[in-house]
Amino acid sequence: RMAAAPPSYCFVAFPPCSKDGLVVFGKNSARPRDEVQEVVYFPATAHDPGSKVECTYIEIEQVPKTHAIVLSRPSWLWGAEMGANEHGVCVANEAVVTREPASESEALLGMDLVRLGLERGATAKEALDVIVALLEEHGQGGNYYEDGSSCHSFQSAFLIVDRSEAWILETSGKYWAAEKITEGVKCICNQLSLTTKIDAEHPELRNYVRSQGWWNGDSDFNFSEVLSLAADHLPCCSGRESLEKQGGDVSAQAMINVLRDKDSGVCVDSESFLTTASIVSVLPQDPSFPCVHYFTGTPDPSRSIFKPFIFVDDVKLVPKVQSPSFGNDDPAKKIPRFQEKPDRRHELYKAHEWARSLLENDQDKGQKLMRIMLDLEKQGLEAMEDILTRTAGSCEVVDLFYDCVDTELKFFK
Repeated sequence: RMAAAPPSYCFVAFPPCSKDGLVVFGKNSARPRDEVQEVVYFPATAHDPGSKVECTYIEIEQVPKTHAIVLSRPSWLWGAEMGANEHGVCVANEAVVTREPASESEALLGMDLVRLGLERGATAKEALDVIVALLEEHGQGGNYYEDGSSCHSFQSAFLIVDRSEAWILETSGKYWAAEKITEGVKCICNQLSLTTKIDAEHPELRNYVRSQGWWNGDSDFNFSEVLSLAADHLPCCSGRESLEKQGGDVSAQAMINVLRDKDSGVCVDSESFLTTASIVSVLPQDPSFPCVHYFTGTPDPSRSIFKPFIFVDDVKLVPKVQSPSFGNDDPAKKIPRFQEKPDRRHELYKAHEWARSLLENDQDKGQKLMRIMLDLEKQGLEAMEDILTRTAGSCEVVDLFYDCVDTELKFFK
């Protein structure tokens, strides 16, 4: 029996639904409850000809130059669940199950493809082209979880966004289809969503599904109907209605509110899975203004705050949201893999564990702490709104992510 894919949700809102002509992107990353997610930054880098890059499981050819990126990722792997690059491109991954069994053989993970798309694509379309080319060359496969007792493998779906457009990319093995989005609100989750509107696809996709007996070639080609495992496949819409009801006022705060909504199921807190990290990105369509990316770096957005990050020349690293490194001794790198689980908690994660305990055991103190934290978040949101509505290119609060993390930890001590 195939494993159930984690119920993550990812959104994008374009004008006229979004506020002030902004593109607003958001994702909740649902992962195993005990998994630690970290926030990491990598600068733009030139690479020697013929050099290689070691991804989570396999090594591939490196490109001459990679873009600066910021990622929110499970701390045991090379790739990422979600992130952004210096050119205003955002990419998020969803694990999906299709009729094609996912390969357990080690190849590229969907999360590796997120990072590779961000490192190599200066637009959403470039990132899409990078991902599908690497998918065809190297394939996708391997364990999605840090689990030595069982292999949990999935196919991949992606939401790829820049200042002017978004692409929904859904895959099954090396085959894929994509839809271009330029207006309105769109949601993807842990099941296929593409139907008959397909703007790009693998050249052999239709021949392949016809050869498998999944499509007779006579009816309209509906990607999700043809490739979904479940006969009762339903469209992914949790949270989308809440954003659509905002009219033309979808903002960073509106997206944060949707990601915090447990009643709708968007904020996951179940026996198996938890929203281990979240991101919201605001992309001005005017390229003279900076993009702003908000990360939690900690589980459960209803108990975490979103801290803003802007790409600048001298990004201040934040070790307090980075997990310890175990080098070649990491059980994720040794063969056989995952024979033990090291303590990957970073400093902010540990502080939030204490805060969660306080919320559960002392309601009054817990609520007071949350009010303080939400006020800190509000200050960050207001500072970013000021940047986005004033002089183009103004970046006076470039270290606000660092400062917010530092302030969080001071409250917890």
